[in-house]
Amino acid sequence: MTTYPAPALDKVRILVVGDVMLDRYWFGDVSRISPEAPVPVVRIQKREARLGGAANVARNAAALGAHAGLLGIVGADEAGTEVENLLEGGGIHSYLKRDEAISTIIKLRVIGRQQQMVRIDFEEPPSDTVLRNKLVQFKTLLPDYDVIVLSDYNKGSLVNVADMIATARAEGKIVMVDPKGEDFTPYTGATVLTPNKSELKRIVGSWNSEDQLTAKAQNLRAELKLDALLLTRSEEGMTLYTATDRFHIPADAREVFDVSGAGDTVIATMAAMLGAGMSWNEAVQTANRAGGIVVGKLGTATVTREELFGA
Repeated sequence: MTTYPAPALDKVRILVVGDVMLDRYWFGDVSRISPEAPVPVVRIQKREARLGGAANVARNAAALGAHAGLLGIVGADEAGTEVENLLEGGGIHSYLKRDEAISTIIKLRVIGRQQQMVRIDFEEPPSDTVLRNKLVQFKTLLPDYDVIVLSDYNKGSLVNVADMIATARAEGKIVMVDPKGEDFTPYTGATVLTPNKSELKRIVGSWNSEDQLTAKAQNLRAELKLDALLLTRSEEGMTLYTATDRFHIPADAREVFDVSGAGDTVIATMAAMLGAGMSWNEAVQTANRAGGIVVGKLGTATVTREELFGA
């Protein structure tokens, strides 16, 4: 695969907006089955917390050396404070709103013998008042950033996404969206969408051939007035559709250990590379390489500039 010289990533300013989460990992040993039910008993030996959702996208951008800001909503609780502390530790500029009415979204993963045993989710949608305040702040922050990444996990903090896209595009920003849900029309006018196969299938239906997939992807791209659509295809790699081209690149994973958070790494890397002036094809190849590295790590992980470019 072609590699490119490291761009000046410290000059790139990326604002990530979306559903902020705290990923908690409880690691333990499994040595017996519970006498109460036929389930393994995990004796917890280590606990870890990492940024999740939109916060993981910002963490990935910062790990590459870009200036990363995060706008989102957390609860006025202990988990929200932990998110703030992790952002500070990762060199990410926090514009988080604390919502008194909700709890911070938490995904708790229990891992025994290097295998995820169960995931427990805690989540509530944010309140209308906090969402309105967030939209006002988004418009205030726009002039300070070059690339906007909208990380939608369908948890309620991007209900104003259409307004955000229109405002950002009117100011000439690159707007990237990691989409969710049954309807992509709110993302109309974005620069690029990065759905995975199952997300795209929900919108355009299934396909029986590469030609049929290309036709459906290009129709959707044109219908939503996107500059590009990047389809992430797991072990099949990635395909980029633009008005003039279809560019496919095979997967670059050497060993797949954990795919959680890989999409966050891909969109953050794409954002950094496009912000630094790389072409679409160069940015996709670099993002594909980053995705290949991160799936070889446990949990929501990041890729560094050194791992990508060796410098």
